[in-house]
Amino acid sequence: MEQQTDTPDITLRQAQQMVDTWIRTYGVRYFSELTNMAVLTEEVGELARVMARRYGDQSFKPGEQANLGDEMADVLWVLLCLANQTGIDLTEELRRNIEKKTQRDKLRHINNDKLNEK
Repeated sequence: MEQQTDTPDITLRQAQQMVDTWIRTYGVRYFSELTNMAVLTEEVGELARVMARRYGDQSFKPGEQANLGDEMADVLWVLLCLANQTGIDLTEELRRNIEKKTQRDKLRHINNDKLNEK
């Protein structure tokens, strides 16, 4: 599978398919779901490390290179793997999740004085 940099935006469904194709072509097979959950946790930790250094009180070590976008993509990659392995259509789940949040929170944040202070 050849990656093109001038392609149009990728949908979640397409991303799930691209990851599945890559795994089947180059990755031999998916890691187990439990292993991928551990890998996801590790990747979130790496993202947190960059965030703490870029936006928090910690500083980068001399020579330390950090790519925030790459760390986010690593998290997304493993999440897409887990979705594929467990039969989850993230497009539909995200759509349902946004609907749920809209119904539940459509006035909560607007009426939150803490959010409207600034």
